[in-house]
Amino acid sequence: MDFSLPPDLVAYLAELDRFIDAKIKPLEQADDNIRFFDHRREWARTDFENGGLPRHEWEELLRKAKDLADDAGHLRFAIPKRYGGQDGSNLWMAVIREHFAAKGLGLHNDLQNEHSIVGNFPIVKMLDLYGRDDQKAMIDGSIKGKYRITFGLTEPDHGSDATHMETRAEEATRDGKKGWVINGEKMWTTGMHVATHCALFARTSGNDGDARGITCFLVPADAPGVKVEEYLWTFNMPTDHPRVSFKDVFVTEEALFGEVGRGLSLAQCFVHENRIRQAASSLGAAVFCINESVKYARERKPFGEELARNQAIQFPLVELATQAEMLRLLIRKTAWEMDQMTQAQVEHTLSDKVSMCNYWANRLCGQASDRAIQVHGGIGYSRHKPFEHIYRHHRRYRITEGSEEIQMRKVAGFLFGYMGANKR
Repeated sequence: MDFSLPPDLVAYLAELDRFIDAKIKPLEQADDNIRFFDHRREWARTDFENGGLPRHEWEELLRKAKDLADDAGHLRFAIPKRYGGQDGSNLWMAVIREHFAAKGLGLHNDLQNEHSIVGNFPIVKMLDLYGRDDQKAMIDGSIKGKYRITFGLTEPDHGSDATHMETRAEEATRDGKKGWVINGEKMWTTGMHVATHCALFARTSGNDGDARGITCFLVPADAPGVKVEEYLWTFNMPTDHPRVSFKDVFVTEEALFGEVGRGLSLAQCFVHENRIRQAASSLGAAVFCINESVKYARERKPFGEELARNQAIQFPLVELATQAEMLRLLIRKTAWEMDQMTQAQVEHTLSDKVSMCNYWANRLCGQASDRAIQVHGGIGYSRHKPFEHIYRHHRRYRITEGSEEIQMRKVAGFLFGYMGANKR
């Protein structure tokens, strides 16, 4: 067994670091852009007088960084070569995401906005696997920012169990055109303030609780009847997570995305990639918090002696560092195994390991950021250190992309033989 990283992956990490130093850091420092990352970050990013939405200057800066990364050949690393990518593997993406998050806050990788110079593009896989040719033609535009496709799955009364969604779509004909009329509400449709389309999931047949009978539609964001009802202010500002209503929204048959009645396949097609990459990011952020705490404890000298001499400081960080080392091995092993399997095989034989990585990494990041605040004392509690930001952001991950309880239920299903390869 060889646990060393492939030499070409190590070389690519060095290439990314050089790119960050040469192109991204100068942009981060220009025109006081550092205000988006220092103690002013929340106020700089958030338009509090406009529903708490992201400020235009903040989103424009993220776009500039993405464009630089795209020009350099990094942004599309994970997507297929036919769309300008490099077919980046799950293992490589996990290592890259950990590497970036371990650097701390910066324009290279800001997960509050799911932003990174090495992009994560769920919509690309959805369009590639399930889109018609005219929909596949939207892929390049979705990467460049021409199209912004949001995700309309969760509802006010239905979160983790999408099979009980109340949004309905019924076949209809208007002005001689066949299509569908959609009625319902969605929650957490992130990005609707700049969206061109919403990948909207609605029941078209069957009964509540049925996995079949749910269909996905690419609904234009400006279609009559689409309305942002409110932007939900969250623990981690700015907010672009609204509740959106769809009232008598008519779309033609061209809006159909994937097969009628099999829409949940689209929702699930990227779930394992998202979860393992999210886990790697949380691990990297935890490592950053641990390393910064160790560094500070060696520098801080209350009563004339290093803070690090105290076992009350040492032991909690020892436990976090131990967990991080073990988690890294599980994440990389699981990501490597994912690369050897089809999506169906991952779901059947490896889904529990992906869930283990995800829920434990997200929990570990919360513990590490909380410990970093404690070790740093008053300055750690302030916004002059990044730990409160990391805590607030990564706390979200214990709910999104499948809550911690959903992840643990998946692990239990495999462990006790209710699902997966050992189903009895």
